[in-house]
Amino acid sequence: MKFSFKNDYSEGCHPKILEALSKYNLDQQNGYGLDIYSENAANIIKEKSNSPDSKVHFVNGGTQANLIIISSILKPHESVISAHTGHIFTNETGAIEATGHKVHGVETLDGKLRPKDIQSILDVHTNIPHQVKQKLVYISNSTEVGTIYTKKELEELSQFCKEKNLYLFMDGARLGHALTAQSNNITWEDIAKLTDVYYLGGTKNGALLGEAIVINNKVLQEEFGFHLKQKGAMLAKGRLLGIQFQELLKDDLYWDLAKHANTQAMKIKEAFKEIEAEFLAETDTNQIFPILENSKIEKLSEHFDFYIWKKINDEKSAIRIITSWATYNAVVENFCNEILKLK
Repeated sequence: MKFSFKNDYSEGCHPKILEALSKYNLDQQNGYGLDIYSENAANIIKEKSNSPDSKVHFVNGGTQANLIIISSILKPHESVISAHTGHIFTNETGAIEATGHKVHGVETLDGKLRPKDIQSILDVHTNIPHQVKQKLVYISNSTEVGTIYTKKELEELSQFCKEKNLYLFMDGARLGHALTAQSNNITWEDIAKLTDVYYLGGTKNGALLGEAIVINNKVLQEEFGFHLKQKGAMLAKGRLLGIQFQELLKDDLYWDLAKHANTQAMKIKEAFKEIEAEFLAETDTNQIFPILENSKIEKLSEHFDFYIWKKINDEKSAIRIITSWATYNAVVENFCNEILKLK
């Protein structure tokens, strides 16, 4: 069987999570996220992000989180702005549009939005009330092409959104990888201060499933529970999610796993650099996008699975390589050796 570098959720979960789920299995607890494990995990999140007034809710996955957050914020005539690579724009089967809200996709080179990108959408939607009204800005960190925001970029974006009366929402499916990247200068506390809402992804960083939605803006906290229940996200056995985040966060296991994934990806990146491969984007998270001749891609695919991300021209394509919390050293060394043979 080929080893897969297609995603960072091919494995099940970290063993500590399985141990905890078994250990607490017969404990009787309140349902719908009111169990002691979910409450403890929520308190850890608020304490470690220095945001005691935030509200934390646990849901199954990223698409569910995006759909519920965005549909809870927007009125029927309001829309959301995203980079054209944003998950809500490319990979959620029109989930946001299905709730009646337009997604404006903005072309960017690195998957990141900047104030000028947002302004370009605002400028062509001034015919009020005949056009939809932009109310929310959606960003991902790390982005879908592995890049991360700097503190300066996030501060400028946050300030711009406040000036334009827009909410700022950060998709944190890979937030652990962003905050443990070598070039990162943003803290968890910064995220809590500079966004109205974000979520901390577990599915792609050691959990069986689950994302922790963190609502920082008090206006958006009101009645959010109704949206969770209405859209099927309020689990009767909410403990399933709470236990996982409790285990991931109590001893900083979450950050250790993300850093491991980043480290493994950077080893592979060095091998590609050694054969003088170019990259679609400059990243130091767990996603890399080397550009190779199609013949070399075919050679690598004989032993490993990965996605061909983008056609560059008739001779070359960019592939996507993703490492996970469980990607072990031996397979990385094997992959690097195969890469070096392409030189």
